Amino acid sequence: MVDVKKLIGSVPTGLFIGGEWRDAEGGKTLEVTNPATGEVLAKVADASPADGDAALTAAAEAQAEWAATPARDRSELLRKAFELITERADDFAALMTLEMGKPFAEAKGEVTYGSEFFRWFAEEAVRISGTYMPAPNGASRLLTMKQPVGPCIMVTPWNFPLAMGTRKIGPALAAGCTMVIKPASETPLTMLALAALLEEVGVPKGVVNVITTTDSGGVMEPLIRDPRARKLTFTGSTGVGRKLVEQSAEQLLRVSMELGGNAPFIVFDDADLDAAVEGAMAAKMRNIGEACTAANRIYVHADVAEEFGDKFSAKMKAMTVGNGMDEGVTVGPLITEKAVKNVKRLIESAVGDGATKVCGDDEVPAGGHFVAPTVLTDVSPTSDIVREEIFGPVAAIQTFTDEDDVIKRANDTEYGLAAYFFTTDFSRAMRVSEKLEYGMVGVNAGVISNAAAPFGGVKASGFGREGGFDGIDEYLETKYVGMTI
Repeated sequence: MVDVKKLIGSVPTGLFIGGEWRDAEGGKTLEVTNPATGEVLAKVADASPADGDAALTAAAEAQAEWAATPARDRSELLRKAFELITERADDFAALMTLEMGKPFAEAKGEVTYGSEFFRWFAEEAVRISGTYMPAPNGASRLLTMKQPVGPCIMVTPWNFPLAMGTRKIGPALAAGCTMVIKPASETPLTMLALAALLEEVGVPKGVVNVITTTDSGGVMEPLIRDPRARKLTFTGSTGVGRKLVEQSAEQLLRVSMELGGNAPFIVFDDADLDAAVEGAMAAKMRNIGEACTAANRIYVHADVAEEFGDKFSAKMKAMTVGNGMDEGVTVGPLITEKAVKNVKRLIESAVGDGATKVCGDDEVPAGGHFVAPTVLTDVSPTSDIVREEIFGPVAAIQTFTDEDDVIKRANDTEYGLAAYFFTTDFSRAMRVSEKLEYGMVGVNAGVISNAAAPFGGVKASGFGREGGFDGIDEYLETKYVGMTI
């Protein structure tokens, strides 16, 4: 078992700037609390705009030397980091459970997933290449080369404290970019521990800089507007993403945005229902439902709706709510009391619109931000719970009878991140995959995230891709060289 007090005490609490741990300007700090208990876990530095400027200065000064570092050296550092995270999986998992709330076993899964981005991009670092071809008229040679974009501004969310960082840091380090990272103020400990680990494996000073702050706008906007920054990557809400894109326009930054989602989960009448139920549980309840890829709208064919609903509801009822550090707990707390109130508002609104609450009235532990796993059936298509991200352990089920109609309903949202459907008909699998307006589609699968696959959305879910072969291109510029011979 992890010694919690010792673990928390081992995590640096300062800002990591230019390879040094330092206090925030004026010694300001912010509290990090455990959402399961309300206990204050630690106080970490609360950065000012001046601290942010110092971090970008360090990144800019380190850029040229890091870009010139041989790809093999960058690759080896990433590989070492992957191995060390894997070795310390229990510690990283415990940190995430303590500051974010997800059950320990699930946090271990995030460590496996998050560390894989370092291994994947360690392998991609040495495969950055260009092209060569003679001009059509034979008079010259046309060459292209890939070079690092330059200093990057990275803003990561609270729901996946490790993986949302590694899938940005990994390709940036592999490509030869330096960076300033701002983790969410609710969950900074995991990123601070990761920064310490990267320092330990030998990442040069100034390459990775981490600032924690409660003044995100005041600290980050000047950096985004600063000409020394060359890329902005953000994972978070669509509303905030829109503001950041506007700010980035001044310097015409390269921008990657992984924003909100409203994922449909479709169960056709020919689906393997047991597999569909398992898939729905995974797509809905991963990360307590606090995921932009979470199944937000579940559409079940009328012919199998009753059987699916019974099996699915039974599994939801069987889940155990509590502190994620306790053995046997499968549903941890939501991140804040505000999140709890929003989820309850959506449930009450849906019931008011005619939905039936099949389960969700069980008592939950006192002292934390808990919501019981809830299943709603006969949900109105105009209810708020269908239009907004739920971000909690609530399943909203509707029925359908026609394939074209359910595809139309699935696409009827401004979002386009992830979609899921279950069928045993191969032709339908291809047909529906092509018609769904989403950046990622899971066919007979409830979890599709993979470091080797491109993660990202369309429409209001953003642009750019993280992971896979596409991921490193987000941190590279293409330079053309025309050579007369």
